[in-house]
Amino acid sequence: MAAEESTITVVLAFAANAAIALAKSAAAAITGSASMVAEAAHSWADTGNEVLLLIADRRSRIEPSSEHPLGFGREAYIWSMFAALGLFAVGAGVSITHGVQELLDPEPASDFGVAYAVLAISAVLEAISFRQASGQLRKEASAIDRTLLEHTFHTSDPTTRAVFAEDFGALVGLAIAFVGVLLHQLTGSPIPDALGSIAVGILLGVIAIILVDRNRRFLIGEDAPALRAGMLELLLNQPEVERVTFLRLEYLGPRRVYLTANVDLVGDAAESSVAEALRAVKLRVQENQHVVLAVLGLSTQEDVTITE
Repeated sequence: MAAEESTITVVLAFAANAAIALAKSAAAAITGSASMVAEAAHSWADTGNEVLLLIADRRSRIEPSSEHPLGFGREAYIWSMFAALGLFAVGAGVSITHGVQELLDPEPASDFGVAYAVLAISAVLEAISFRQASGQLRKEASAIDRTLLEHTFHTSDPTTRAVFAEDFGALVGLAIAFVGVLLHQLTGSPIPDALGSIAVGILLGVIAIILVDRNRRFLIGEDAPALRAGMLELLLNQPEVERVTFLRLEYLGPRRVYLTANVDLVGDAAESSVAEALRAVKLRVQENQHVVLAVLGLSTQEDVTITE
């Protein structure tokens, strides 16, 4: 259910950003405002990012295969990383560059009413998208006793986190753009407008860096502390398990983990000698430079022998 809600969140964000980008581009052409140019670049970057996030959402749901037994869940972090880099390069880069150009070679703006109207419409559309993303995250956060911001930072769903962060940045950027345009109109100087463009670019750059770092952490193996208690209870509820001595959870994608554990089984039918033998083999295997962690278990008579 949460996965389908994530798709709805991204689709809604794409539709809103596409409409906003067109409106801002028209307003930038009409008014000549540096802040509106920055906002247009921001919205086009967000629109492209939503396409990448949709790809992330779809690719991460591909079922495991013989060549990829752990599935394709981590593709969500790869495509979300591309989206964050796009936000940094296009959104932040264009906004800051244009703002600096306006400071060096300022041009007057006009038709400020058009800019205000577009900013107001954009704020409404961004607020709708932001409400969808924040509502989903808030519901998930309450289920695991987290605050909204804490869950946004730690959630394993990179697409919803990206939409939330981009919409938050968009709303703050709209406020900055409004102040820049207003000061341009009141003072007649394009400098506040240009500074607004640079401020929007810096804001987008910070958001992009945070998103890149979060996706990087999941790609290199983020632990899943929110699921640890539930998985431990699941293991201990098995009739064969007496205690758990090691438990490791690693995200393989949104809401998907790889679980490794060492358990003490009920009874002691030559278990101690078997455990020592398994430990010795495990340590020798881990001496190989390519093996980070070896988790060994006992085979049953029904298991098929691997011959190649």
